[in-house]
Amino acid sequence: MAIFAIADLHLSFEAEKPMDIYGGQWINHTERVSENWKALIKPEDTVIIPGDTSWALRFEEAMTDLRWISELPGRKVFIKGNHDLWWNSVSKLNALFDNMFFLQNTYYEAEGYAICGSRGWISPEDDEFTAHDEKIYKRELGRLRMSLEAAAKAGYGKKNNGSKGKIIGVLHFPPANDKKRRSGFTEIFEEYGAEKVVYGHLHGKDAYGNGLRGIKNHIEYILTSTDYLKCKPYKIV
Repeated sequence: MAIFAIADLHLSFEAEKPMDIYGGQWINHTERVSENWKALIKPEDTVIIPGDTSWALRFEEAMTDLRWISELPGRKVFIKGNHDLWWNSVSKLNALFDNMFFLQNTYYEAEGYAICGSRGWISPEDDEFTAHDEKIYKRELGRLRMSLEAAAKAGYGKKNNGSKGKIIGVLHFPPANDKKRRSGFTEIFEEYGAEKVVYGHLHGKDAYGNGLRGIKNHIEYILTSTDYLKCKPYKIV
C-alpha cells in the first residue's frame, strides 16, 4: 500500500477546455494519466489530488470528470483548486463515491499518515498581493490550521509526539512565493510537524522553479502538477 500525488488534472470531458492547445505534456494528457495511473496504482493505494481537477463551471458538468477518476484504481483525496468552480457542499461531494474523499477543515487517514490541507493562496510578499488577497490568505490559513488541529487531536504530528502517525500536508497553491521565503503556510506546517507537503498550480518550465522544493526546516516540499510529473502520479510514501 502506497500514497501517490498528482495535481492539476484539468479534466474537461464536459467543459470545452481542451488542454492539447498548450502543447508539450498536455497533449493527450488524460490518456497518458490513465495509462500511467493503471500501471502504478493498486486498489489499496491512496492518491492525493491537490486541486484543479476539472474545468467544469457547474457541479453537473464536473460529474463526468469525477466518474472518470472514480473508475481509476485506488482511494482518492481531493483539495480544492482555484479553478474548481464546480466544488460545492463538501458533505454532498463526500456522499458521491466510496473511493473518493473531498478534504476541507478535517483530515484523511492513510497508511499511518494524516493527510491535511487547504487550497492555499498567494503569499503576502508576492508582487501582485492585494487587500483582497489578504482576506483569502487569512481564511485559507485558518482552514489549514483547522485541518491540522483535527489531526493533532487524533494523535498525528509532533503536537502529540506522533503517537498515531505523521502528517502529509496538501495545498493547491505553492506554500511560499517565488522567493521561497517563509509564509503563514510553511509556519503552520512546521508548527504541526508535517513530514511532507505536496502542491500544484505551477505550469511550464519557467514556472516550475518558482516553487519551494526539497527539504526545508525538516519538511520535504514536492511539486506535483500533472505537466511537471509528465502525467505520471508521483509516489510520496
